[in-house]
Amino acid sequence: MIAIDIFILLYNNLKLKYMNKSTSYVLMLLAFALAIACSGKKDSDAVANNDEWPEMDEFHMVMAESFHPYKDSANMEPAKANAAEMARVADKWASAALPEKVNNDEVKASLAQLKTDATAFTQIAQSGDSTKIGEALTNLHDVFHKLQEAWYAGGKEHDKH
Repeated sequence: MIAIDIFILLYNNLKLKYMNKSTSYVLMLLAFALAIACSGKKDSDAVANNDEWPEMDEFHMVMAESFHPYKDSANMEPAKANAAEMARVADKWASAALPEKVNNDEVKASLAQLKTDATAFTQIAQSGDSTKIGEALTNLHDVFHKLQEAWYAGGKEHDKH
């Protein structure tokens, strides 16, 4: 808005000295277009920021590297190796500000559960008990998917992998 005020002041001063009517109209039209473009950019930036949840993406990378080898071939070694990293990223995610579209009590509770389960998984992963490790990893994956569903589909079922 300050830019528009400055433009109007300059326009009025220059109009009196140098411009004809057609030049005046063109400049006013350009100023109006610029004002609309700038105000629209702020709105689109806000939407873009609400379309990203980098903490979820970061956790997803660690979860995928851990869960899919177990699911696909019963290989628990990646999950064991990534347990501490998964807990760290879950803690970071649970502590981060929530995007507006998922800023609700259900998502907050799921993030708290994810953090708790990921922390517990670090101990379970060290136990060597394959059954407990598999169950805990699957439960952790399910909590993660609940969060993904809230993000991508507003609680509707998300494509399972």
